[in-house]
Amino acid sequence: MARIAGVNIPTNKRVEIALTYIHGIGRTKAKQLCGEVGLPFERRVNELTDAEVIQIRESIERGHMVEGDLRRDTAMNIKRLMDLGLYRGLRHRRGLPVRGQRTHTNARTRKGPARAIAGKKK
Repeated sequence: MARIAGVNIPTNKRVEIALTYIHGIGRTKAKQLCGEVGLPFERRVNELTDAEVIQIRESIERGHMVEGDLRRDTAMNIKRLMDLGLYRGLRHRRGLPVRGQRTHTNARTRKGPARAIAGKKK
């Protein structure tokens, strides 16, 4: 089992897909990494040599912000918005949608499960 950026990536998947298990690496960055290292896209993780795993690890450390650093950076950006008292920060603080979606109906992902209102009967 290969361990890259603190994440155990699955062994029997293609390298391109397995790299997406790392927070901050999607399909496009995974393809770029395979191209940098010179791996064919059909290669499976369990077929990689130790040298190739080290090359991938060094390439990620050199040019990409992933996992803990990325999560910390995102959290600090949200905290900055809240501290400045911006509208987006207030929406984050209240747990409501940030990007202008309607909340009269929908928005259940951000607001949580519906709660009954006392005394409202028909």
